[in-house]
Amino acid sequence: MTLLLGVLAASLVGSVHCAAMCGGFVCLYARIGAGGSHAGARAHVAYNAGRLVSYATLGLVAGALGARVDHVAQLASIERGAAIVAGTLMIAWAVGFIATTLGARVPRWSAPEWAKLKLGEAVLAMRDQPPAVQAGAMGLLTTLLPCGWLYTFVVTAGGTGSPVSGAAVMLIFWIGTVPMLLGVGLGAQRLSRPFARRLPVASAVVVLVLGALSIAGKLQPGFSSHAAHATGTAHVVP
Repeated sequence: MTLLLGVLAASLVGSVHCAAMCGGFVCLYARIGAGGSHAGARAHVAYNAGRLVSYATLGLVAGALGARVDHVAQLASIERGAAIVAGTLMIAWAVGFIATTLGARVPRWSAPEWAKLKLGEAVLAMRDQPPAVQAGAMGLLTTLLPCGWLYTFVVTAGGTGSPVSGAAVMLIFWIGTVPMLLGVGLGAQRLSRPFARRLPVASAVVVLVLGALSIAGKLQPGFSSHAAHATGTAHVVP
């Protein structure tokens, strides 16, 4: 359970970043659904449900890819290949983020212009739909954002080497982001402003520690990936 608890802690602490990246979408659907409290509540549920579906899907895919990495690594007599790769990438992201906050120039990846246009067109195409439908679509499209924070946890999910455990990691990550995004939608984002500069750095430190533990083989996702591969079911690690 060490990994899942670490992911939850990092997600809760770093959810200020989620507010910055996705706050515009939340404010948009919240404004659309402002005609009634029930419509607004349905929009919040739909948006976060859409995010959950997309995040869990990413976790499943990442875990499956991680399993393949483990298989290839074992052929080369390397144990925990996926965990080592994931831990290395997590440390690289955390160090880069911390360096950026200290004023260093670190290259950043951004989505190509055509992808941004397609995303905008998809959002505009939903403008005549009910608020809940629009919010749900926005939630599903969240994974298309060039968000290093999100994909750091996708990499973490891949490090489990199991689709089930990968989905569990992304579920926990999603749980940690919900309170902040609901707060943005309900107009409570001002409460986070005094902490906006410190919390992302703290979350990067947590990711750095998780990456080191992943390389050291000290993380347990809460499921036995080897048992899951052998039986097709997940088993709780005692």
